[in-house]
Amino acid sequence: MTQKGPPVCNLISVQIQLLRDGLRCWLREYWGANSIMKSKEHTRQVRNMVLEKFKAGLGYKKISQALNISRSTVQSIIRKWKEYGTTVNLPRQGRPPKLTGRTRRSLIREAAKRPMVTLDEMQRATAQVGETVHRTTISRALHKCGLYGRVARRKPLLKENHKKSRLQFARSHVEDTANMWKKVLWSDETKIELFGHNAKRYAWRRNNTAHHSENTIPTVKYGGGSIMLWGCFSSAGTGKLVKVDGKMDGAKYRAILEENLLESAKDLRLGRRFTFQQDNDPKHKARATMEWFKKKNIHVLEWPSQSPDLNPIENLWQDLKTAVHKRSPSNLTELELFCKEEWARISVTRCAKLVETYPKRLAAVIAAKGGSTKY
Repeated sequence: MTQKGPPVCNLISVQIQLLRDGLRCWLREYWGANSIMKSKEHTRQVRNMVLEKFKAGLGYKKISQALNISRSTVQSIIRKWKEYGTTVNLPRQGRPPKLTGRTRRSLIREAAKRPMVTLDEMQRATAQVGETVHRTTISRALHKCGLYGRVARRKPLLKENHKKSRLQFARSHVEDTANMWKKVLWSDETKIELFGHNAKRYAWRRNNTAHHSENTIPTVKYGGGSIMLWGCFSSAGTGKLVKVDGKMDGAKYRAILEENLLESAKDLRLGRRFTFQQDNDPKHKARATMEWFKKKNIHVLEWPSQSPDLNPIENLWQDLKTAVHKRSPSNLTELELFCKEEWARISVTRCAKLVETYPKRLAAVIAAKGGSTKY
């Protein structure tokens, strides 16, 4: 009897399986190698070498063999050079923007025209034209053209006549010498509250502990009381600091000047021919007050209204309030005491620097055409 061999169908199935396994292994190795090659970008030096050899007359195959890179890569580099004239990577398209160019320009115009417009208002405006986007998308569009949301500064209201007088003052004094400003005694009044300083304070705390007593700043109605101060200074240092009792009126203001102005000028060695600065408060410009200056032969600086930014004593008031509230006075008596102590501690260097840089304030007013400045 003849021995029967394995069925032909079984042999065929085994061979097919072997072919499948071999093909699968080859594809895995091939695509693995190519994926590694594709993930590594060729340097600009290599791309320039491809271009040099192409210009020298070499074909794609010879360039590929010489530089050990694939022929398709050589073709891609040369094709880019022919189309764009460069081998540098071109900007990629990326995700399409959700805002159309027309809407984006409209938002920029609106923000430039109305700086106080809110993101919610602009978001509703874009929704009306069929483009629903998030607030952050609008923010990014504005940021790209240099528009950022910032806290608006509070400045005195300036009408046209105010701007005109400010500009005239700045132009008439911008060429004054440094010695002239050294002879000026600057003055002003300010109110300082017991618990009213609005500086930001930060606290390290855990979640859900924002209202714990150790993480909060105590406040009281109306600042817990306040005191009114009159002070003066020059480039030589600070002068007298006086607490105003009760409501300030013309008579009380003249009494303060009588007791403190000439004495401050003497202490600061300003000499007899100094200039006194005050703002245009009605009690400052009262007829009796101006006659008092004339009687004492004191020259008063003509001052534009609504111009606290032109008075450098405002900077000293801010320094004083910051220093006093760091000491946390507990009552009005301590508040007055701390104010006088901190006023005396203000350095001569600080005062001299404010007066020395005064021409910059005038230049800023001229540049703003009489408008508000950063000071």
